[in-house]
Amino acid sequence: MPKPAATYRNPIWDFDFPDPTIIRATDGYYYAYGTQTKRPGNLIINLQVARSQDLVHWEYLGEGLPQKPVWASTTQKFWAPHVSEHNGIYYLYYSAKPDSGAGLCLAVATSAAPTGPFRDVGAPLQCGTGFLEIDPMAFDDPATGKRLLYWGSGFGALRVRELAEDRLSFAPGSEEIPLLEPAGAGDPRRYDQLLEGSWVVLRHGWYYLFYSGNNCCGPDAHYGVLVARSRAATGPFETLAEATGNPYAMLLEGNEHWLAPGHNCVVTDAAGQDWLAYHAIDLRQPTFDAIDDEQGFSRRVLLLDRLEYVDGWPRLVTGGTPSWQEQEGPVR
Repeated sequence: MPKPAATYRNPIWDFDFPDPTIIRATDGYYYAYGTQTKRPGNLIINLQVARSQDLVHWEYLGEGLPQKPVWASTTQKFWAPHVSEHNGIYYLYYSAKPDSGAGLCLAVATSAAPTGPFRDVGAPLQCGTGFLEIDPMAFDDPATGKRLLYWGSGFGALRVRELAEDRLSFAPGSEEIPLLEPAGAGDPRRYDQLLEGSWVVLRHGWYYLFYSGNNCCGPDAHYGVLVARSRAATGPFETLAEATGNPYAMLLEGNEHWLAPGHNCVVTDAAGQDWLAYHAIDLRQPTFDAIDDEQGFSRRVLLLDRLEYVDGWPRLVTGGTPSWQEQEGPVR
């Protein structure tokens, strides 16, 4: 029987934990996965893993990808993990920089346990130039039965493509479908000049595509969460900005406490309530001893706020910015 919600205060994990995915595994625990980081003592963690019983109190488990893939054995860029479980196998989709040094690649690894160790399948799923092949998110469409992979995308489009039955490759004959293109170039107030961090859920007959935009990190960080919706998993998607006629319409943006919130996942508690988990920069401690300076040394901690659905669109119960005061927590 669900237990009453406890209170909590952001952050729920006060260490660098970018690009979070949280799932509930068959053992009853919530598991969180985060982008590569450096821990005290110069310990590099390729895939961060933590677990919790209530989405608020977390136990850090450490490394989930102890062996780098053979095609990316010398690089230090393992980003944006997405994990899902199917028939007792856990599938990890992530982005990595190949040893060739050209662009980034989509990759997949598997494990028999949510804690790992995950083992890469031995070859990239797809590689590209620049930052096009980033931020994968797998989603099984209940309407069609298709296994889909969303990703992207630097200065390109957010995209989706059908996965093969084995989930380790794309379906033969399938093609990429562009979903949303970046816009608003030249307007510093807008967040949709660069799109990334896709996350899809089906609620109330709508497929909601959450995504993040603009610059995640560094001294010029300007980042937030946007949302679009469609009646089909592969679109066409209408953005909140289009629906409201407001090009600055956002689901989440920063405030005087939290800078550059974004790259979210959606996780559901025992009462069926949806929560937005995401990273943000704590202005009291914005940097740390990072692996390199490509991300501006930004220290991105893990935050949580509850979603509600009003008039066909999701919104945060705390308003359009991260909470910093005590909140009623998830039901467990």
